[in-house]
Amino acid sequence: MRKQHLATAIVVAALAPALAACSGDDSDGDQSATSPTAVSHIHGLGADPADGRLYVATHEGVFTPDKEGRPQLVGNSRDDYMGFTVAGAKTFLASGHPAPGSDGPGNRGLLESTDAGETWKVKSLAGEADFHALDRVDGTIYGYDSTNGKVRVSKDGVTWKDRATLPALDIAVNPDDPDTVLATTAQGVAKSTDGARTFAPGAEPVLAYVSWGAPEALYGLDASGGLHRSTDAGATWKKTGTVPGGQPQALTADAKRVLAATQDGVYESKDGGRTFTKRMAVESTGGH
Repeated sequence: MRKQHLATAIVVAALAPALAACSGDDSDGDQSATSPTAVSHIHGLGADPADGRLYVATHEGVFTPDKEGRPQLVGNSRDDYMGFTVAGAKTFLASGHPAPGSDGPGNRGLLESTDAGETWKVKSLAGEADFHALDRVDGTIYGYDSTNGKVRVSKDGVTWKDRATLPALDIAVNPDDPDTVLATTAQGVAKSTDGARTFAPGAEPVLAYVSWGAPEALYGLDASGGLHRSTDAGATWKKTGTVPGGQPQALTADAKRVLAATQDGVYESKDGGRTFTKRMAVESTGGH
């Protein structure tokens, strides 16, 4: 297993109930027993604005649900996709690791797809960075590089500037004010108002994942699956509901809906997190 940055390990330990399944994200173990539609762990979610289709980044590739909610592999890559975000119509950004037996460095750096996940190319930082969280706001890419424990930013996905170093799990950027960045830490949500150059100490609640898809749509998911919403840029939070299905694994939200992944599937809420509908079933294989 590849070594992860100590900062990430600290946060993982603090958020263990939500992140136990992440402990093997960097595993090079054999996946030969994994069936074509088996999904052992989800790392990211997004909806393509071109057609509204749901895409799910996992330890075994990128999937989309069929009409019955069963996961269907997109393209033919079985790589481990992490830090996944939809950057535009049919344009996705991700990071991660190659599938067992594949060539290339263990850390893929920044990956880009311009055909809705059918094919991917390396944009930058191959062998150097492992982004566990990615966000794109106002033309700028923000990534949390777990290998180096720091936030990095880029205008073009090729040239990067290093920002704050801190132990974090997820980040979210204010779509109305990109200088405001939130990071989930073991102490709570840490806030930056200078473009992730510095962060204030974390403050409760302690959240595993955050998503800021619209100015009025800031959501956080805690380690027990509780969904929280803030309408004042993270100053205060209110719990709106609980996502079904066990351990939380990913979160993304916009002004119209919340998408959350847990141990047994992907759930959608269109009423701010009060009720949820399962969009894709997951049959966890375990061991990852």
